[in-house]
Amino acid sequence: MSSGVTAARSRDLRRGVVRDALGIAVASGAYAISFGAISTAAGLSLLQTCALSVLMFTGASQFALVGVVGAGGGVWAGAVAAVLLGSRNALYGLRLSSLLDVVGWRRIAAAQLVIDETTAMAIARDDPRLSRFAFWSTGLALFTLWNTGTLIGALAAHVVSNPKTFGLDAAPPAAFLALLAPRLRAREPLAVAIAAAVVAIAVLPFVPAGVPLLIVACLVAAYGALR
Repeated sequence: MSSGVTAARSRDLRRGVVRDALGIAVASGAYAISFGAISTAAGLSLLQTCALSVLMFTGASQFALVGVVGAGGGVWAGAVAAVLLGSRNALYGLRLSSLLDVVGWRRIAAAQLVIDETTAMAIARDDPRLSRFAFWSTGLALFTLWNTGTLIGALAAHVVSNPKTFGLDAAPPAAFLALLAPRLRAREPLAVAIAAAVVAIAVLPFVPAGVPLLIVACLVAAYGALR
């Protein structure tokens, strides 16, 4: 009787993980439509846009790159901004390495799927087996729908030449604000965010597009290191 209850409980937990993973993936897929449209409108080809989602697969970094390029900045400035935003994934990898316990090609696949959502889903579970199931379920669902959404958005951009027609250009800043808002409840994060905005606006007239983001990122990193 006990083993039957345990098995039923395990199935319920796995169903819950799959439900949460699909919910995250569907929302991210919708967000990816915006990325595909904006990336194409910024001057990237359909192939380049889709390659970014397949190879980079970290939304914030992708938006940073196409945002800098779309604003007239250089590719290298956009690439550095993307790397700075994506560097947190390396820390996630350190946290997940022992938990996932993968080798060979599975390790390479796991590294590609280490992002905010998969890390959160994995570490939220107490059972290591359920954590691994949550990581892979979320990662595969997200990767599939993110790339599908990117393709749809990129194709749509060829039909609607200006994404602003449907307000798609507002999606990235709105999403970033939604991510940032919960972290601004304490005084220190709020002060850092305000100071970063002031610095970015102050240097904006004097440097190429994309460079204000790099300056602010370096200053915030220096502050974190000194603190």
